[in-house]
Amino acid sequence: MHEAMLYQKQDQGRVRCQLCAHGCLIKPGDRGICQVRENQEGTLYTLVWGKPISGSVDPIEKKPLFHFLPGSTSYSIATLGCNFQCGFCQNWNISQYPRQEKGGEIPGGGPHGELVPPGRVVQEALAQDCAYISYTYTEPTIYFEYAHDCMELAVRQGLKNVFVSNGYESPQCLEACRGLLHAANIDLKSFRDEFYKSECKARLQPVLDTLKGMHAAGIWLEVTTLVIPGKNDDPGELRELTAFLVKELSPEVPWHVSAYHPQYKYQDSGIGPTPVKTLERALEIGRQAGLLYVYAGNVPGHDSESTACPGCGRRVVGRRGYRILGLDLKDGACPGCGRPIPGVWA
Repeated sequence: MHEAMLYQKQDQGRVRCQLCAHGCLIKPGDRGICQVRENQEGTLYTLVWGKPISGSVDPIEKKPLFHFLPGSTSYSIATLGCNFQCGFCQNWNISQYPRQEKGGEIPGGGPHGELVPPGRVVQEALAQDCAYISYTYTEPTIYFEYAHDCMELAVRQGLKNVFVSNGYESPQCLEACRGLLHAANIDLKSFRDEFYKSECKARLQPVLDTLKGMHAAGIWLEVTTLVIPGKNDDPGELRELTAFLVKELSPEVPWHVSAYHPQYKYQDSGIGPTPVKTLERALEIGRQAGLLYVYAGNVPGHDSESTACPGCGRRVVGRRGYRILGLDLKDGACPGCGRPIPGVWA
C-alpha cells in the first residue's frame, strides 16, 4: 500500500484529494471518482502504485506527438483507472475497469502480481533503447505517484517523460511535474462545457487551465480533438476551439484532429465513424484560425500527416501512419527558407 501525494486531511476522517480538478472529498472507506485512490482511516492511498497493466514500446507518432523527437520510440506504461467516464472511450476496457468492478481489488503489476518498482520501468526503457517514457493509454494523473517516481528516476538516467492526458491535472499536480515532464499531448475533447458534463462527467475550464499552465511552464505541448459526428463537429464550436489555441497558447501548437470509431457505450449509438471530409473541414477551420500545424489522425496516408514549412511550403517531416518517411531540417529550421520549425528535434 502506497500513501498518496497531494491531499489534505479533513474533519471526521475525511480527506480532500488535490491531484485532479475533481477535488474529491472522500469519506473513510470510500474511493475518489477515479476509483483507484482510497481513504483508509483518514489516510489517502493509491491502489495502483507499481501495478502497470502495460509496458510496451511505441513510436512517438502514436501518442500522437509530431514535433517531439520524430522517429524515436517510447516505453509506454499505464495502470487501470480514469477520472473521466467518457462513453466513447477507445480504451474503456482498462480505463473503466475499476469503476465496473465497484470497489474490488485493482489488478496489475508483474506476471505473478508482484509490484513493478520504478527502477524496473526505467531499466526496461533503457534496455529497449527508448528515448523517453510515456504515461498513456489511461489517464496518467490517476497513477501520478507511480508516474512521478518513474519520472524522477528517468531524468537521472537521461530519459525524457511524456504525458498523454485528458488535461484534468490540478495546479498542484502541474507544479509537481516541474522539471520532470518534457512533453504532453492533451485531449481537448470539445469546446462546450455541456459536452464535458454529459459525455465525460467533467468540466471544460480545468482542461483549458491545464493547457495554459503546461504551455507557460515550457512543456512541449500538442493538442488532440477526437471528432465525433453530431457531438463536437459543429463548425462554430471548432472555430471557437481553434481561436482559443491561437490566442491563449500559440499558432505554433500542433493540433491533431482524429477520426472517431464507435467504442464502448457508443457502439450501439447509431453514430458512425468520422467521415474524412469532416476531418478535412476541421483542418481548414484550424488553418483559417491561424494554426500553422494541423494534422488528421486515424486516417493513414492523408496528406496532412506530414509537416510543411509555413514559410515556403517545403515538406520538412514526411510521415505515413507511424512511420517517418524523411526528416529534412537543419538545426531545427527549414533548409529552404531558414524558418525555425517549433519542436524538440534532438
